[in-house]
Amino acid sequence: MKLARDIMSLSTFKRDSNKVMRQMKKTKEPVVLTINGKAAIVVQDAESYQELLELKERADTVGVLRQRLATLGRRKGRTADEFFSEFFAKNNIPPEDR
Repeated sequence: MKLARDIMSLSTFKRDSNKVMRQMKKTKEPVVLTINGKAAIVVQDAESYQELLELKERADTVGVLRQRLATLGRRKGRTADEFFSEFFAKNNIPPEDR
C-alpha cells in the first residue's frame, strides 16, 4: 500500500471517482477513504474482494480442521459407526430402516 496513493479523503474520491476506480483495477489495492482525517471506509475492486472472501473461507476451514485434529488428539471424538449406532438406538430406528 502506498500511503499517498491509497489513502484519500472522501471528497477527493467523489471528485475523482473514475480515476480512483481505474487505479484500483490496475493495482488491485484497496483505497482507504478518510472523513475528517480519520479512516472511515475501505473501497476495493470486486475481483480483489472475491479473492479476499475466498482466502477468509480457506482460513476458516483450516481453523476448523485444526480444531478437529486437536480433538482427535485428545481422544474426545468418536467414529462414525459409534455415532450412528448411538443415534439409531436413541431414536428407536430399527436396523431394517438404516
